[in-house]
Amino acid sequence: MSNRRKRVNDATAPCNNEQDGWRKRPPESCQIKAEIHRKVDEILATLEENTRDRLFDAIEKTVRVLLFTLGRLFLAYFLTWRHEHAGEDVERMKKSGKFRERLPQPRLIGTCFGKVRYWRTYLRGRGGSGMYPLDAALGLPADGFSLFVMNLAAKFSTKLPYDQVAALLLDFFTWAPSKMTIEKAVLGFGKFTEEWFEKAPPPKRDGDVLIIQFDGKAAPTATESELEKRRGKRSQHPKAASPRHRGRASRKRHGPKRRKKKGDKSKNGKAATLVVMYTLKKAVDKDGKPLLLGPINKKVYGSFASKRHAFIVARREANKRGFQVDSGKLVQIVSDGDRDLENYSHEFFPGAIFTVDVMHVMEKLWEAGGCLHREGSPELTAWVKKMERFIYQGKAIKVVGEIAGALEQIPSRGRGKKAKRKRLEDIRDYLFNRIDRMKYDWLRAQDLELASGSVEGAVKHVIGKRLDNGGMRWIEERAEALLQLRCIDVNGDWEAFMAFVQEKVRKAAREDHRLIRILTWKPAPILDLALTA
Repeated sequence: MSNRRKRVNDATAPCNNEQDGWRKRPPESCQIKAEIHRKVDEILATLEENTRDRLFDAIEKTVRVLLFTLGRLFLAYFLTWRHEHAGEDVERMKKSGKFRERLPQPRLIGTCFGKVRYWRTYLRGRGGSGMYPLDAALGLPADGFSLFVMNLAAKFSTKLPYDQVAALLLDFFTWAPSKMTIEKAVLGFGKFTEEWFEKAPPPKRDGDVLIIQFDGKAAPTATESELEKRRGKRSQHPKAASPRHRGRASRKRHGPKRRKKKGDKSKNGKAATLVVMYTLKKAVDKDGKPLLLGPINKKVYGSFASKRHAFIVARREANKRGFQVDSGKLVQIVSDGDRDLENYSHEFFPGAIFTVDVMHVMEKLWEAGGCLHREGSPELTAWVKKMERFIYQGKAIKVVGEIAGALEQIPSRGRGKKAKRKRLEDIRDYLFNRIDRMKYDWLRAQDLELASGSVEGAVKHVIGKRLDNGGMRWIEERAEALLQLRCIDVNGDWEAFMAFVQEKVRKAAREDHRLIRILTWKPAPILDLALTA
């Protein structure tokens, strides 16, 4: 831990000659108020003293440090004042006969201004358990940090690695939680995400047509051997002579690193399924043709659970938004042609329009053209353009016929002919089995979606940018918490989610007389509704 992070001032010790004494006894609010006035005068004096010879940058930095000190004093004053006026809560709980009063106990709590010390009465209950009425009344968690600090740490973690979050907070505040504490905050808030998605209210002012897009992406996960190394005891080895000799010392102990085979880019990936849902509003253009405006209320959901789980969630959210099975409203599902996704679409969204992403069809056309013409040749481009026109005209059966005809012209023997025929057969079968999902001419006339660009972009932004970077090796349950928090942030629901968590903390304190602990090192198990249904 750096010296900068260790430099934390105690807000309840405003001057050096009283610091030790105030740590042993509760201060009075009037004392802290006097110190606040003294600190304000000090700030004003600092601004007026020798300002002609000082640059604005130096003044700004000085005032920033003083304001952080002032912020700790304000919070200490509020907590002390509340403790002095918490008699009614204490007396009410004592009259219940379940608690006995004990002497006030001190506590340090990490805030955005730094560590603040305050005192609160302790009530001891039967069986040795107890509680702090002040903490319960203020909705404070059992952790040594304010909910706002843990909130910021978790929110920044949806965008940056944990060590960078600690460095960022340290740059803005006069202190920062450790990297381990930040990860614990993510795992702690991750225990509330599934319940939040289930209970979150539907968006307001929704559209008339529901669009649902599915796709998946793998995040690198740790292998069993890597997990065994992480969890085992660290062997003690003599330190290297300098940082630049660490690699040499490691190779001497473990031998040379095993080299991957050519083209091996495996990362032991575990696929997460991403769902993008939004609506379109019906309208007409100046010629009277149907027009769909949007997207409206776009929401993203991701999980490392099964594909079926993603469809159960999508069905639940569609019902919330008024698109029940018997509602008669139009629902369109767009994906890459995965058979599992198509089967689940029929099961959970009967009557919905299922569309194969036209861009995946175009990729198949280029692959088929590469079997017939030289790569980069004008003939290849012309052939693909011709097939593309057929596709957009709703004549996919002609494309299948063209490929089948070309397949007959390729000899069954010869160098590379077998592999070429196999590729063309696979493409032919892929397109033939999905002809009824490729009515792009009708879809364009209705102004519906042809491609799954929204979910493709979400996959790169939500999963790729945060979970699939060099050197990352995730444990699925830990990646799940971060993935779902990132979805909440991308959806613009972060403040509503934090209000949901805050309400659960308050409810537990007021009704169950217990303080919820947010920070945890044990992630919640991945909830797969397909297994619990």
